[in-house]
Amino acid sequence: MAERKIFAGPRVRRVRLGLGLTQTAMAEALGISPSYLNLIERNQRPLTVQLLLKLASVYKVDLDALQGEGGGLAGRLREVFADPLLSGEIPGDQEIIEVAEAAPNAALGLMKLYRAYREQAERLSDLADLLAREGHETSLAGTRLPIDEVRETLERRPNFFARIEDAAEALAARLGTGDELPGALKAWLKSERGIVVRTLPVHVMPNLRRRYDRHSMRLFLSERLSPFDRTREMAMEVTLLAFGAEIAAELEELAFSTNEARRIGRFELARYAAHALMMPYGDFLSAAQRTRYDLDVLRSRFDVSFEQAANRLTSLARPGAAGIPFFLMELDHAGNVIRRAGAQGFPHARFGGHCPKLGIHAAFGQPGQILADRVGMPDGGAFLTLSRTLEGPQAGFGERVRRTGVLLGCDLPDAGETVYGEALPGPSGAVLAGTACRLCERQGCLSRAEPPITRPLGLDEMVTGLSAFDFQ
Repeated sequence: MAERKIFAGPRVRRVRLGLGLTQTAMAEALGISPSYLNLIERNQRPLTVQLLLKLASVYKVDLDALQGEGGGLAGRLREVFADPLLSGEIPGDQEIIEVAEAAPNAALGLMKLYRAYREQAERLSDLADLLAREGHETSLAGTRLPIDEVRETLERRPNFFARIEDAAEALAARLGTGDELPGALKAWLKSERGIVVRTLPVHVMPNLRRRYDRHSMRLFLSERLSPFDRTREMAMEVTLLAFGAEIAAELEELAFSTNEARRIGRFELARYAAHALMMPYGDFLSAAQRTRYDLDVLRSRFDVSFEQAANRLTSLARPGAAGIPFFLMELDHAGNVIRRAGAQGFPHARFGGHCPKLGIHAAFGQPGQILADRVGMPDGGAFLTLSRTLEGPQAGFGERVRRTGVLLGCDLPDAGETVYGEALPGPSGAVLAGTACRLCERQGCLSRAEPPITRPLGLDEMVTGLSAFDFQ
């Protein structure tokens, strides 16, 4: 019989451990040395045909199970890595075979996760088909909803669009800013496009912020909106009409995969353009630096809301004329993240935004006040954070007020350039926050909501720690 060399060390080790044998005991039964068996198990020596027969004779091992996966586990792993999401991650079949042989349980776990992923994708597809049959146009890109694609794309890049900024500055120079801007926007819409702006009462337009009627050439705004939000709605309409080509060019570079994502992306760019028109880049940057980024002074000077001024601070990233790289997160009182923005997107890895210790959660108990915190992270990162609540559209009697919170922050070394840096406590007074509780390993945290997935629970009937979720 011609001898054929087979490297099957992990399978031999599983057989031995399954039988509860030491390497010495198995080596003695097979007639080889323990050191040689150790080399076999580490795939540094082949498992010859003679040893295969010996294993089958002594331990009643199935020879097919020892001679290879034969299209079984490794074959199913190939299907997983053939998915477009993972294509190119593994250069060849050999690594897949090695994973299947060396860590079969991990491979099975990976396949379970993949099956769950595919099931969720199929459910989203079924939901899209159901909505389409009912007359609702939907378009799902893979397993991502269009809004998720837009958010992820915008968060991965600097919050700066040069074409829009240049066009907005040129138009703002003709229109003016501050308290003159609303009238100038109405005049431009009337003179340039024949559009009349009207504010409608709640009973006439109960569910809409704004509506443009092409037939009568009128732009209707809800009286629920604050004067600042009405100005933004008019500015969005003006920018879409005045420099739609610049917005379209920036949208094309974002390369969204579906029409629905492009529609949402166009709306976000129009919102960005409105802020750029209301607070022209050069004027706003100069004012921000002179006032040391005092948000209350800035919003008063440009006649905008706190939320609009805070959003604008995240977009001061013009090459050669940049401001402090602020990041921003807006969420509601239930913790749902509504928006993230920043010089490089919100730094999730360093600053997850879901720690209960962050000031944005405390801000809901003190509406309208700015809470300035010095925040320390487990990895040594340190930040200045400013938290404040925002009021939504005006609620009627008996309606719940829509209130969200905004967290604006920057790296701590930049805090000295702001008026808020002077009010920060020393290092001993820092808020010791973390990323999401599941990733944070701070001991004795009174705010912990979940145990960390990175550490085993340390349940002990005799000793109980300060946290509801003690861990080792």
